[in-house]
Parts: sequence; structure tokens; C-alpha cells
Amino acid sequence: MGEYVLEMREITKVFPGVKALDKVSLKVRPGSVHALMGENGAGKSTLMKCLFGIYMEDGGEIYIDGKKENITTSKQALDLGVSMIHQELHPIRFRPVMENIWLGRFPMRGIAVDKRKMIKDTRDLFKEIELDINPEAIAGTLSASTLQLVEIAKAVSYKSKIIIMDEPTSSLTDVETEHLFKIIDKLKSRGCAIIYISHKMEEILKISDEVTIMRDGQGVGTWPASELTTDLIINRMVGRDLTNRFPPKTHTPGSGIVLKVTDLCSPIEKSFQHVDFELHKGEILGIGGLVGAQRTELVEAIFGLRGIASGKVEKDGKEINIKSVRDAKSNGIALLTEERRATGVFPILSVLDNTVIASQRKYSKAGVLNGGKRIVAAKKSNEQLNVKTPSLETLMQNLSGGNQQKVLIARWLLTNPDILILDEPTRGIDVGAKYEIYTIMLDLIAKGKSIIMISSEMPELLGMADRVMVMSEGRVSGVLNRDEFSQVEVMRLATRFAK
Repeated sequence: MGEYVLEMREITKVFPGVKALDKVSLKVRPGSVHALMGENGAGKSTLMKCLFGIYMEDGGEIYIDGKKENITTSKQALDLGVSMIHQELHPIRFRPVMENIWLGRFPMRGIAVDKRKMIKDTRDLFKEIELDINPEAIAGTLSASTLQLVEIAKAVSYKSKIIIMDEPTSSLTDVETEHLFKIIDKLKSRGCAIIYISHKMEEILKISDEVTIMRDGQGVGTWPASELTTDLIINRMVGRDLTNRFPPKTHTPGSGIVLKVTDLCSPIEKSFQHVDFELHKGEILGIGGLVGAQRTELVEAIFGLRGIASGKVEKDGKEINIKSVRDAKSNGIALLTEERRATGVFPILSVLDNTVIASQRKYSKAGVLNGGKRIVAAKKSNEQLNVKTPSLETLMQNLSGGNQQKVLIARWLLTNPDILILDEPTRGIDVGAKYEIYTIMLDLIAKGKSIIMISSEMPELLGMADRVMVMSEGRVSGVLNRDEFSQVEVMRLATRFAK
């Protein structure tokens, strides 16, 4: 085997209205972790999709083990020893875990699928990488983090020489992330090359051997990870110093209570129970906690997506009864969901449609849409949030993650909410786009809006919130004011009721 298992030379890719890749080169050594970093829209995922046969490059060459390859399909990439764990998971939710792993290559006994062998092969695979998952469990019943581990197992099952991991820890707990790192060490020892895409600086510096940084569709350079620091990476990613991760806060929250939740209980015993909290006007209330703390379930109930067994929700001093999303919208409440691909964006619709879809009634008369009004509203809203898109007719799936998130915020702002609930608002978004999202949030509270923000990133939680409510095992374990903020205290409260 030569010095490099993979060489991508001057790869160029053009989409209508945008040059996504401009002569980008990448060299990866066997038995190494090669991190690929850059802001959303820098071209990282596009480059990897060219390698995996999802996109055809418009220029450049790809060499695997020194041999030039023309990769036109994902099957061809897999046959050449390249597998990919995608950033957005798309399991077949109504089928078992084992079928998701061996799809397209089921073990056969004559003309029938050999189910017994499939179960054994799946168990052997899970044993190899130390996963405790039932092969016959229906995928749709599993958590996002478990599905992520299943996807990792699937990539390992191909016994590939190159594995692309695109944001593999975005849904994982700290314990699961450490488990993934052990799997990566095992793969490295076999000579497997890992191309690792992540926005988490600490991860990159911990596990990478080399780091390639991209910016605006071009390669900035490649460095040994040992020579880099977080500040250096950020500077090379954004092309400027970003000494402050959070914009300065100049607004003081009011004392008025815009939302009051009293003794709220889920009909599901193991979900949220007896929750009390208040949201003040012009405040960012952070909600912290570990995976399984029932934070998402709580806000989805307030938004009408889940049932409420008992308790009371008051807005501006008046009790409200929310049984549907329509009820929440009519009461001035909006929700930006945790999984934007699964429950947020409509990928094959335009930026225009995605922006106005929650407020269509404003732009219709007698059931007929007014196209001109829709365009004016969407254009103004997207310009205010600095959404980078070639046009309003661009398909949503062609925008970067950060710009998709801004379109979703624009969507909900058009409903003119008093309360905006943001569930993991910057998950999978680079540092530059994060700063823009934070600025938007501060602009909103300065205008008198109130925000509830769920975040699993401790720096974000403590950097943006005015108060932090911590949940543990479905209950509120404590509320911290800014002068009480500390990572240690948040973690203490997050594990308070853990069994």
C-alpha cells in the first residue's frame, strides 16, 4: 500500500448558481483519522458525496490505493472499500435493526432470506464493537443516539478501507462518544482510514492525526492535529479571529411573566412529571440536562405535539389550553424542532415554500394563494436573517445546515410569535453560523420576544441564557441565575435524580 489510501485531486463541483467545490485536494493515509473541517457551506459534505458516488464531480480526479477511479454510484464506492455514515439518518423505521444493516445484501438460503443467519451476523457485529442492541428491535422505536450507533455498525460491517463519518457524534451522549472513539481506535489498528467531519473542536483535537480545513468551497490547508489549537482552527475556518464565541448581551430581561407552567405532567409515566417554571418577557431561558431528561418532550407538549395529563399553562396571566400546533400558533408560541431534517425542512421544496409554509393563510384569499405577497414576505424575512441562497427558488436541500436553520427561524418569525422555543438550535452548525444564530436570538429578545432554548452544549447554555433550568429524569432539578452559572453545578443538577 502506498503512502496514501486516498487522493482527491482538484475536485470541482458546480450546482446551479453556486460553485460548491473549487479545485479541492485531499490526501488521506491508511490507519489514520483525517479530520475535515470548515463552516457550513464550506463544501465538506459535498466533497465526501463526490467520493461516495452521490454526486459526480465536474472536474478533478480520485485515486484509491494509487489507482484512478471514476465513482458514479454509492454501490461502486462500497465495492471499492469506501463507506459513509451520513450526517442525517434515514433508517427504514418500520423494519428491524438487522434489516437496516444488511439491506441489499441479505444472507440467503435458496430463494429465501436466511433470518437466523442475519440475526447471528448482526449479533457477531455488535459483539465485535461492543454494542448492546437487539437485532430484531424495530428501528423506529429506538432513540436517535441508538440509531446513530446502528449506522456506525453498518459502516463497520462493510469492512471498508475508508470510512467517512459526517458528524457522527451529533446525537451521542458523552459515554457513547467515548465508545465510538474506541471503535475508531480498533479500525485504525486494522489500517482503516477515517475521514471525520465534526464542528466539535475538542473531539477533533483529541482523535485526529491530520486536519484539512476548507472555506468557501476551497481547501485552506492540511496540518498535523498536534500543531493546532481551537483558536487556530477557528481562525483558519472563518478567515478571521473569533475571540468571542457569543455576541455581547446588552439587554436586561423584564420582570413580567409571559409564560407560567404549573405542575405539568405527561400521560407517560417515564416522561416529564410535575414541572414548574416561569419565562420572563425578553428572557432567554436555557434548559439543560442529559439525554433522556425529557426536555424535548416537555416543550413539544407545550407546543401541542404531545399530550398533557394534568397541570396548567398560562400565558400573560391567562390559562391557555393547547391541544394542537394550531392552538400553540394562535397563542403566539413557535417551536424550532431538534431534528431539522426529520421534522423541520421540506428538502425538495424551495426556500420560498419552506419560509412561508407555517403562515400560508396570511397570503391567501378564498383559498387562492397570493404569490406576490409570499415572495415579498419570504424575501424580507430571509434578508433580515442573512440567509445565503442563490434565490428563493433554490431547493432547501441545497442550502448549508446553518442557512437551513435560519430559514426555519424565518418561517416561525412570520407567524409573529411572542415565545420562540429553540430545541438544539445550533446542532451540526459551524462556529460562524452559530454566532449569526446567537445574534438573531439577542435581536429578538431586544424586541420583547422571549426564548426557551434547549441545548446540550454547555458553553452555549451558559453563554446565551439569562437563567438555566436543569432537568433530570423528567423533573426540574434546579434553576440557576447567571451569577450561579457553572458547568459543575449544571452537571450536578443534571444527575440529581439519576438512578
